Amino acid sequence: MATTIRKVKTTDLELKDRLVSIQRVTKVTKGGRTFSFSAIVVVGNENGIVGYGLGKANEVTTAISKGVEDAKKNLIKVPVLKGTIPHEQYAKFGGANVFLKPASSGTGVKAGGAMRAVLESVGVTDVLAKSKGSSNPHNLVKATFAALLELRDAYTVAQHRGVKLDKVFNG
Repeated sequence: MATTIRKVKTTDLELKDRLVSIQRVTKVTKGGRTFSFSAIVVVGNENGIVGYGLGKANEVTTAISKGVEDAKKNLIKVPVLKGTIPHEQYAKFGGANVFLKPASSGTGVKAGGAMRAVLESVGVTDVLAKSKGSSNPHNLVKATFAALLELRDAYTVAQHRGVKLDKVFNG
C-alpha cells in the first residue's frame, strides 16, 4: 500500500520539542579520540502535527538545536480523534516493531521511551502501544512515525473511496 505523506507548513505553529536520545560518539584519529554528540529530537504542537530530526555536533546544546531545526523540516499531520488514534496500526522500521491501539478516555499513554515522546508530541492522550524487537531509539521513532503515517480517519477513507461518510460505517 502506498503511503501518502501529509506535509505541513511551519508558519505560525507553537511547536514543543522533546529530546528522545543523546549519544556520545567517538572518532578515533591519529591524534587520539575526538568526541561529538548525536541527538534525536521530536517536535510537535500536541494537536496532530509532529516531526523528528537528528542533530550532530561537538557540543550537546548545538546537537539538540540542530535536531530541532531538522525536525521542523519533517512535519506531518496525524489524525487524532477524541484524544486517541482512529484504529489499530502495526509498523516496522529496521529491527523495531511497533503496535498502536486506540484506548478509551482516561487510559493515558501506555507506551515506553521513544514511542511515548512521539505520541505525546502528536497530542494523543489515550493509547496502548507496544514495541517489540529492537529498542534502538532511532528505529523506534521511525517505526512510530511509519505507523502514524498509515493512520486514516473516516473522512479520509470516505474521500478515498468516493462515497459519503455514512456509507463508510454502514457498508
